[in-house]
Amino acid sequence: MKAEIHPTYFEKVTATCACGATFLVGSTAEQISVEICSSCHPFYTGMEKVLDTTGRVDKFKKRMAAVAKK
Repeated sequence: MKAEIHPTYFEKVTATCACGATFLVGSTAEQISVEICSSCHPFYTGMEKVLDTTGRVDKFKKRMAAVAKK
């Protein structure tokens, strides 16, 4: 293995989210800024919304109901 080719690994790096949450991680970067984290992501917070702007889900449910009747 070649010496001196690997980047420096920092064991305690502060990752900062746009929402203000901070947490410690290990990384080769000295500081990390992220736009979204598990504290503010809709999937993890339970605020997830399913958007059906074109009515595809309703059309599918109607077709499946029609098939089930037959």
